[in-house]
Amino acid sequence: MTKKGIIAFLFVLSAGFCFGQIPAPQGTQPAAVAPDPNAPDMNFQVTEHDFGTIEQDDNGTFLFLFKNIGKEPLVIKEAHGSCGCTVPKWPHKPVNPGDMDTLKVTYDTHRVGVFVKTVTITSNAKESPKVLTIKGKVLAKDSYPAFPTNSDNAGGVPYTNNSDK
Repeated sequence: MTKKGIIAFLFVLSAGFCFGQIPAPQGTQPAAVAPDPNAPDMNFQVTEHDFGTIEQDDNGTFLFLFKNIGKEPLVIKEAHGSCGCTVPKWPHKPVNPGDMDTLKVTYDTHRVGVFVKTVTITSNAKESPKVLTIKGKVLAKDSYPAFPTNSDNAGGVPYTNNSDK
């Protein structure tokens, strides 16, 4: 190919890319799908729980109560925490219309400090995914030395592991 041929080819190629970015004319876009009026609907009593201030290794479990207010069975496909310290457990069987069930969320309270974590629930409900939030503050337990010393000045002899006596 000659220089003119290569330049012409590159010009046509770049023009094709440019015109490929023009949006489609109005009216050619697919119509929005109407939501199914009979679809299940997951209605939680609360979507956020505040543990407040708790001690390290205390109970970090909360049960989120929900009801299927739709007209078809609700199937939770997946629930996952925002990190490995937040573990959800959900019903793996369908929740029939009008029935209530729980989604159990457990936070690892061995971790010290303020936390705000979420659980994302994917289901066949009208509003999916649904997000639940837990938050709180975990205080460190009082620590005790592994090898206590005699600091009471009572004249006691500290423990030693000397076998020379």
